[in-house]
Amino acid sequence: MNTVADMGLHTTPKTRTDKCDTHGPFEARCFIGSIWSKCPTCSAEAAEKKKEEREAKEREDRRQVWMRKIGEAGIPERFQNRSLQSFVAETEQQARALAFAQDYADRFDQALTTGRSALFIGRPGTGKTHLAVGIGLRIMHRDSRTVLFTTVMRAIRRVKDTWSRESRESETQAIAALVFPDLLILDEIGVQFGSDTERLILFDVLNERYEKRRPTLLLSNLNIDEVKAYLGERVFDRLREDGGEAIVFDWASWRGRIAA
Repeated sequence: MNTVADMGLHTTPKTRTDKCDTHGPFEARCFIGSIWSKCPTCSAEAAEKKKEEREAKEREDRRQVWMRKIGEAGIPERFQNRSLQSFVAETEQQARALAFAQDYADRFDQALTTGRSALFIGRPGTGKTHLAVGIGLRIMHRDSRTVLFTTVMRAIRRVKDTWSRESRESETQAIAALVFPDLLILDEIGVQFGSDTERLILFDVLNERYEKRRPTLLLSNLNIDEVKAYLGERVFDRLREDGGEAIVFDWASWRGRIAA
């Protein structure tokens, strides 16, 4: 049987004074054979550098995952940094709109249970998209919820495109893609022509989301009566169920103020 000594191991490590070109003298140790330890300060710095590189890679990996998630959510590049924290509320009305958005995001699990939806209406440039996207970003980042942002025109076009013989997607699949997300943000309600076909497509999407209790945020520059007329009585009633609210953005456009 080999002894510890036969294997070149030292029961008590040998020591000697060595010198590092960078950090000066240090006590070197030898636990086996003629292998002596290196400068402990250099070793610590190398370990710290590896740790920083590993953490930087992990952060970059998380960033890449987050950017893919935002891309899959359809959030336009212009709005990808529009968080709830960056919304500036200068008036009492703006503060109420922000408070609603924060509460809706913070209690989104309840919205998923009930299917509670909301309607943001008001003039262009008043922050409707900012707050809606802010809600989406928060529930995606904090709760890993699925979100889809799209205009009604794009949603309708996607369904209509399935009618082509060359389409690889069926109408059922196109509608299912709009029904699947935990939160659907539908922008530009009422910009479309409002044909019977478009209303039927929109009804199919919103009605299926209603039946599955999937919340929807609708954004429009129309007033509430015009939105009701465009959506139709059945869809509008479904949006009002389970605590659905209409938030009015009736202040001046920020974009207009910046331009001025």
